[in-house]
Amino acid sequence: MNRLRSLPLLLVLGLLPMAPACSESEAGSADDTPAIEHRNEDPATTAPYSDAVRAGSTLYLSGNLGLDKAGALVPGGIKAESEQTMENLKSVLERNGSSLDRVTACEVMLADINERDAFNEVYKRYWEAGRFPARHAFGVTGLYLGARVEISCVGIVR
Repeated sequence: MNRLRSLPLLLVLGLLPMAPACSESEAGSADDTPAIEHRNEDPATTAPYSDAVRAGSTLYLSGNLGLDKAGALVPGGIKAESEQTMENLKSVLERNGSSLDRVTACEVMLADINERDAFNEVYKRYWEAGRFPARHAFGVTGLYLGARVEISCVGIVR
């Protein structure tokens, strides 16, 4: 029998002792749990997501597109959209007490993975060389409104 699959059976039969429960001080008490705050620029939004969610000092941003103030994609292709997307991320971060230099990780979705180099030309201008967030980028079959790029990130609040 596979050893990993047999572990639950051994626990049930009492042949393998269960690990002792953590004490409250080891696991953290309910009072230590950070509050979760859902933050939206427009509090009356009906969108099924939040612009950002804060848990303790961590800020999670939803995906951002290269949209202008009117909600339309900026013209000009991948570079123009990438720049607007980065500016939109920067705005959401700053509005929520963080900044680009406090971003720890980014997720980048590209409508055409072959545009990765053009995207990177813009992206790398937003951070000091050698101080980039952790990141993964992948090609997708489509993005909302026909966008070329969408970026979400995680950052730390000041």
